[in-house]
Amino acid sequence: MSQHLRRQALSAFKKLHRTRQYVFQGDETALIAGRQKINESFQQNRNETNQEEIQKMIQLANDCEHELRTNVIQAKKREDDVYELRITPDITRLDNVVFNPDAIIEKPRRRRGDKNTGCCGGAAMEALEKEINTRKQ
Repeated sequence: MSQHLRRQALSAFKKLHRTRQYVFQGDETALIAGRQKINESFQQNRNETNQEEIQKMIQLANDCEHELRTNVIQAKKREDDVYELRITPDITRLDNVVFNPDAIIEKPRRRRGDKNTGCCGGAAMEALEKEINTRKQ
């Protein structure tokens, strides 16, 4: 493995561990499980020599780090049966659209063709069967 790839792999490894510590802060069980999973995954692929595969695995590690940092929220149940969320500044926030209870929800339109024969009324299947029968003869 080239020094450049080795440096990238080590960087991804360290970044995953830092993110694990940040995201699961205060949750000893998740911290231990995360450490074991990261170490196990990197240890399994330690002897990989194909540079394209190594690059793909480094990209996967970076993508996992990004997902952990932007999509995982810790929730802790308080004594009064209310969950307290730990939302960090990195968490992806989407616009909340308030549900309009007065909205009129229309029934879905019926599709053409019979449900039993497929989307096109069975014409495609019929043509395929005809072609198969023609080739058999």
